[in-house]
Amino acid sequence: MLKLKKIYLLVLAFCLSTGVFAQKDKQAREVLDKTAAAMKNAGGIRAVFGGTSNGTLLLKGEQFYLNSGGVQSWFDGKTQWSYLESSGEVNISSPTPEELQGINPYSLLSLYKNGYNYKYTGVKKHNGKQGYEVILTPEQEQNVASITLFVSKTYEPLYIKILQSNKTVNEIIVSSYQTHQPLDDASFRFDKRKYPDAEVIDLRN
Repeated sequence: MLKLKKIYLLVLAFCLSTGVFAQKDKQAREVLDKTAAAMKNAGGIRAVFGGTSNGTLLLKGEQFYLNSGGVQSWFDGKTQWSYLESSGEVNISSPTPEELQGINPYSLLSLYKNGYNYKYTGVKKHNGKQGYEVILTPEQEQNVASITLFVSKTYEPLYIKILQSNKTVNEIIVSSYQTHQPLDDASFRFDKRKYPDAEVIDLRN
């Protein structure tokens, strides 16, 4: 479960970079609003990232697929499949609205919409690219102490740093961000034919 929590933290951080609305800083709000609008109009998104963990993230509406850290997760808007490569197990669940707030990118956007303070720190450079930097800090104490977001001048996420309350730092370096991808619904469902030896554990009631 520790691996799954780490994966969901990556999803949270990535989606905070593309959809949270700032309240404390006018310039931060402008950057984040424009980034959110760019994501909304992006259609299917395919992102490849490195840093603390390497992985691939697909997003389309309320659906997502994430492959990182030896865990693959699919969510088709109703059912979630989590495949742990080390054990060969697939857990199937139907997340409640409360559980989705911790794992689904689009639920996360509404959950954290009003939960952070924001500060615009100006035009910066990261890995040779210029962009806008915003730092988010939670209004109430939680596991995440701060999130530093760096987006390009065309409002695409390039770099995210997550500082947890225990001082652990996780970094996400987006190496590829493709929009308007033709992602069909099958991309967000587990295909047993591709994993014939997987042990399926159905956790649904």
